[in-house]
Amino acid sequence: MKNRLLRFWRALGPGIITGAADNDPSGITTYSIAGARFGTAPLWILLYILPFMIAIQNMCARIGALSGCGLAGNIRRHYPAAMLAVVATALVAANVFNVGADIYGMAGALNLIIPLDIRVLGVVMAIAIMVLVIALRYRQIESIFRWFALSLFVYGLALFLVSPDWVRILRSLLIPVWTNGSTFFLTLFAMLGTTISPYLFFWQASQEAEDVRQDHPAIRVCKFRAVRPGVLHQIELDTRIGMIASNLVSFFIVSLTASTIFAAGVSDISTLRDAAAALQPIAGEYAFILFALGVVGSGLLAIPVLAGSAAYVVAEFMGWPASLDKPFNRARQFYLVMVGAVAVGMLMPFIGITPVQALYWSAILNGMIAPPLIMLIIHMANNPNIVGPHRSSAPVHYLGVAAMMLMLTGTLFVVFS
Repeated sequence: MKNRLLRFWRALGPGIITGAADNDPSGITTYSIAGARFGTAPLWILLYILPFMIAIQNMCARIGALSGCGLAGNIRRHYPAAMLAVVATALVAANVFNVGADIYGMAGALNLIIPLDIRVLGVVMAIAIMVLVIALRYRQIESIFRWFALSLFVYGLALFLVSPDWVRILRSLLIPVWTNGSTFFLTLFAMLGTTISPYLFFWQASQEAEDVRQDHPAIRVCKFRAVRPGVLHQIELDTRIGMIASNLVSFFIVSLTASTIFAAGVSDISTLRDAAAALQPIAGEYAFILFALGVVGSGLLAIPVLAGSAAYVVAEFMGWPASLDKPFNRARQFYLVMVGAVAVGMLMPFIGITPVQALYWSAILNGMIAPPLIMLIIHMANNPNIVGPHRSSAPVHYLGVAAMMLMLTGTLFVVFS
C-alpha cells in the first residue's frame, strides 16, 4: 500500500502543480474577499466551473505532450505570427502585474508574523525564489513544487479548527444562490477569472512538453509525435486531480473567511494582510498562522509559475531555448525573462502601484485574452498537425466552447458596466 501511494505521488506532475499554482496569493485574496463579503453564497461557482477547468487544462496538457512544445511554440509554427505577438504581449503584461501583486500580498501576510518592512520581505523572497529556480533542474523543481502544492491544504486544517456550520456550507456549495446587485456578479466573475487563468494554460502545456523532452531531448520542431500507451490517460488523471485539488483549496478559503470574518460582520477587507489580520482575533492564533503560512506556500509556488509561463511564451516566440532543465548558460534568455518579470513586479510599490491596482490590471488583461485564447486552444486541440489522431472528445470540446462563451459574456459585462 505504501509503495502504491508513493508511485501515485511521484506520477503526479504538471496537473497537480498547475492546480496548486491557481491558488496564488492574488487568487487567495479574491476568495477571501468573496467569503468575507458574501459568506458562503459564492461557494457554488467553484463546483460548477470545475468541469470547464478540467476540459481546458486537459486540452493544454495534450497539446504539450503530443507536440513536444508549449502553446506559444505551437502558435508560432502553425498560426499567424501576429496572433502570437498579441497574445504574448498581453500575457506577459498580465503576469508581471500578477507577480507584483503576489510578491507583496505574500510579504504583507508574512509581515504579521515577521515584523519587517513589507518591501524588504518581498524583495528577499523574490530573490530567493529565482535563485532556487535557476540553480535546480526540472525534476528537482517539479518535486519541490509538488510539496508546495500539498502545503496549501493547511487551509482545510484551519477550516476544521474554527468548527464551521457544515450544513450551511454544503447547501451553498450544491445549490446556486444569487444576491441582488452587480457587486455579487463581479465577485463571481473575479472568482471565475482567477480560477481559469491564461498563464495556467501556457504553464501546463510547457511542463507536459518538458516531460516529453526528458525522454526525447533532441526535439526541435513542434509537431505531432506518438506517445507511449497509457501516457494520455496518466495526463488526464493528473489534470483531473490537480483541478479538483485546486478548487478544494479554494472551497476551504471561502468557507474559512465566511465562517469567521463574514460571521463577525467584518467585510471591509481588500488585501491578504487585511484578511490575515482580521482572522487573528476571530479565528484564533492557530488558524491565523495556518492562513499566513498557506499564503507564503502559495507564493513560493505561484511566482515561478507566473514568471516561468511568461518566459516560455517570450522564448518560444523568439525561438530561444526554453527549459527549466537547462543550466543558465544554455538558456540565458529564458532565465533572464523570468528574472525580468519578477524584477519589474518587485518595483511596483516603489513607483506607486499598489498590489490591489496590480491585481486589477492583471484581471483586466487576463479577461481580455482568455476568450480568444480558449478558442485558439480548442482549435489546436483538434489540429492533426499538433495532436495527430488524438483530437478532443465531444464532451471536452463542448465544455471548452461553453467556457469560452462564459468568459466572453463576463468580460463584456465588466467592460460595459
